[in-house]
Amino acid sequence: MKSQFRRSLGILDLERGLPPGSSPPLLPGSLINPATHDFPVILETIAGAWADVVLPGDSALEPACIAAARRLVARGAVAISSNCGFLIRHQAAVAAIVNVPVAMSSLLLVPTLLRQLAPTAKLAVLTADSRHCGKDLLGVDDPVEQARIVIGGIEGGNYLPQAMKRPLPPPDVAAIETDVAACIERLRVANPEIAAILFECTGFPLVAPSMRSITKLPIYDITSLCRLMIATIA
Repeated sequence: MKSQFRRSLGILDLERGLPPGSSPPLLPGSLINPATHDFPVILETIAGAWADVVLPGDSALEPACIAAARRLVARGAVAISSNCGFLIRHQAAVAAIVNVPVAMSSLLLVPTLLRQLAPTAKLAVLTADSRHCGKDLLGVDDPVEQARIVIGGIEGGNYLPQAMKRPLPPPDVAAIETDVAACIERLRVANPEIAAILFECTGFPLVAPSMRSITKLPIYDITSLCRLMIATIA
């Protein structure tokens, strides 16, 4: 038990509006499900971090992110992630304040994944809302490399309006699968050079296995990054 405690992943969670004493659903493949990682997971809610606030970005959330990260470390987290890829905006602030590895978003993988692919290949970044996923969040400054990144979002589908609700309902896996599959198809028709896919949204890992089966492409998400991060810690 002691070794498991040392290897707990701390997750900065969004506001859910759940009744006191209730827990979020632990679906297969979910970031917050310990079975997804084979190591314990502990959560701390970022005060005020509703999805409709986090996606467009709000600098006022930064102190709450830092406070929640500190609570996670105090509870024994040996690494920290977050339950929304758009919280990458607070990556630097959180990493600067805690003495454990921090990976707030799968978007941190973008530069590495580009280098894994042939120079003529493209990386598709699938996001909950492409209107808020600018290339300034991708960590790539070279215009030539930026041109290899294709951003697609599922805004206009059924899942995003559900994810914006207060309180937050359980994830509609069927809606996620439909919206993500349609987005991937659109992107691949327009960009046949796509050779890998990165999921920004932390809801998308729920459908990653089915999307890998359909696309026959490598698909990365926040759970990929968290498993790598935890694997390096004794």
